[in-house]
Amino acid sequence: MDIRDDKNFIIIAILCIILGMVLMVLVSSAFSHQPKEKIHTDRAPEPIGPYSQGIHVRDYVFISGQIGIDPKTGLLAGGIEDQTHQVMKNVQAILSASGLDFKDVVNAHIYLTNLSDFPTVNGIYAEYLKDAAPSRSTIEVSALPKDAFIEIDMIAENPE
Repeated sequence: MDIRDDKNFIIIAILCIILGMVLMVLVSSAFSHQPKEKIHTDRAPEPIGPYSQGIHVRDYVFISGQIGIDPKTGLLAGGIEDQTHQVMKNVQAILSASGLDFKDVVNAHIYLTNLSDFPTVNGIYAEYLKDAAPSRSTIEVSALPKDAFIEIDMIAENPE
């Protein structure tokens, strides 16, 4: 019997080709490039450099480092407590512009010019994050933009 005459073989070969094409479409759509979307709100300070307040890409929102600048006045808040509250309000505004809240945050980085401010910052941070408890790093740095005492950046998951 000649293999070219075997109808079952031809049907199986056609089905394999169709299945392969379907799998290629599924795999390529799963790994296709999704454009990044800039996030901007007037309720957070304008960037002081060539960056966005935040970027939404795939299932995540990346919030750029925020310092304690009041978006209404453009001025840096006073001491560490006021700056920390303002930083958290700025981050909250960017999260809100993305349709998210602190409960969606999965990672945070806190930069302090004086690590002895950690207990104060930690207490204020806890007021805003409540039970969200994302992963976090706190790092002492020698200086921050505008001579700020604190900067925080965050990553949030967009559950949509």
